Amino acid sequence: MKLNNTLTMKRKAGMTLLELTVVILVLLSLISILFVGARAWKKGSDRSANIMNIRNVQQAVRGHQNTRGLNAGDTLASSTIFGNDGYLKEPKSPLGGTYTYTGTVPATGVLYISNPAVDGADYWYTTTEAADKLSDW
Repeated sequence: MKLNNTLTMKRKAGMTLLELTVVILVLLSLISILFVGARAWKKGSDRSANIMNIRNVQQAVRGHQNTRGLNAGDTLASSTIFGNDGYLKEPKSPLGGTYTYTGTVPATGVLYISNPAVDGADYWYTTTEAADKLSDW
């Protein structure tokens, strides 16, 4: 039987099972971080779209109110604001559900449009934040 000298033998190139396992674990960790970041980005994007929809409708209502000389509490159908003869195309909620309208010209600091699916959720302001933000809408 011939004995090989392990000091002079050339080592074969390649990865061991342990090295391969470590590489796979690192890749899986990076992918999981990516999914968490993508979820947070989507949530922020949906929240921004919801706020912009509400803001745009609120500005259209205020513009219509000022142009027509309406007072708070006067009847205001959503068809006046949306559609072919209106100011805007009716917004679609990025979060599902549908927007609801008050049907009257709102007082200053009150919203004409809301989305019951997101009221009180992370996609909208708290009551205190909304009061601060609505003053200039």
